Amino acid sequence: MRTSDFDYHLPPELIAQTPVEPRDSSRLLLLRRDTGALEHRQFSDIGKYLPPDCVLVMNRSRVLPARLYGRRQDSGGRVELLLLRRESPGIWQALGQPGRRLRPGVKLWLTAPGANPAGGGDPAVANPAGNDAAADDNDGAAVAAEILAVNSEGVRTVRLSNESGIEQLGQVPLPPYIRQRLDDPERYQTVYAQEPGSVAAPTAGLHFTPPLLDRLRAAGIATAFVTLHVGLDTFRPVKGDDPRKHHIHTEYYELPAETAAALTQARREGRPIIAVGTTAVRTLEQVGRDQAASIDQAAPLRPAQGQADLFILPGHPFRLVDGMITNFHLPRSTLLMLVSAFAGRENILAAYQAAVEQGYRFYSFGDAMLI
Repeated sequence: MRTSDFDYHLPPELIAQTPVEPRDSSRLLLLRRDTGALEHRQFSDIGKYLPPDCVLVMNRSRVLPARLYGRRQDSGGRVELLLLRRESPGIWQALGQPGRRLRPGVKLWLTAPGANPAGGGDPAVANPAGNDAAADDNDGAAVAAEILAVNSEGVRTVRLSNESGIEQLGQVPLPPYIRQRLDDPERYQTVYAQEPGSVAAPTAGLHFTPPLLDRLRAAGIATAFVTLHVGLDTFRPVKGDDPRKHHIHTEYYELPAETAAALTQARREGRPIIAVGTTAVRTLEQVGRDQAASIDQAAPLRPAQGQADLFILPGHPFRLVDGMITNFHLPRSTLLMLVSAFAGRENILAAYQAAVEQGYRFYSFGDAMLI
């Protein structure tokens, strides 16, 4: 197995820069795993192609306004942080710019873009003593932060004085391949997002609208929810020749009790489980591996939470997922490897070639597949 096995050519103009309206007007490519047969449809009609007794499992993680701007307390130099993962109250893993100047011990003011902390003026002048308490006295206009550590990959450990300021001051980060401004940040959230914690959206869910979900439920299709907070690997390509040596970062996941019960019942009744997005796939297969789920459909699933460390490559024995809805993924990415593990590399590359020829829109704001 080589990373180059998961490469394909994508014309840049097919990278979607804006979402379509309404959400469910995107295109849908149907792929049968057994034959490789393809059909071209609209996402709004997905109910016609889902098994009528299936359970759709969706990731209800919400994208954090994780991009924060500010200044150094000592020099007033501009800085930018991208929060990646919450380690404990007030302690976060983050990427930072300019990286060389964000060393351990450096203190920052994080503010709304264009704002100054502590009532205006240069940050270094407004609080020359570096008193962190000043940020808490400013009605959320600024949050004090300190760089605690830097690891070998350039990820910073950061302490924030006030986590509530994230919602007030931060901006929703978009993937680097999206270069157009997003007027409505809610378009980078699913309509069922509830649990803040991701730095990128579970994009397969962006196609659903409340009326579409209502129609699916009225047709007997059940819905259930998991949480997986999308983290650093969304921004990290596979660089080595052997993908099996790629280090995948952990991401927090949760399988709630009600979802565990619903999936247990579905398995006992032989009803298919359809994962909405690779994040839902990873959550379910992490649980399947950890709980040694097998072809014994009667074995109950237990509620679970923890750090997902499962890297799904071809050869993975899928335990819980019978089908998936997914977007089109970047070449040489862990997500392309995951869908290849599920549908077969040749099937996936043939489907991607057909999508290119048909002018499908790719990546986060692009079209969808039902496998």
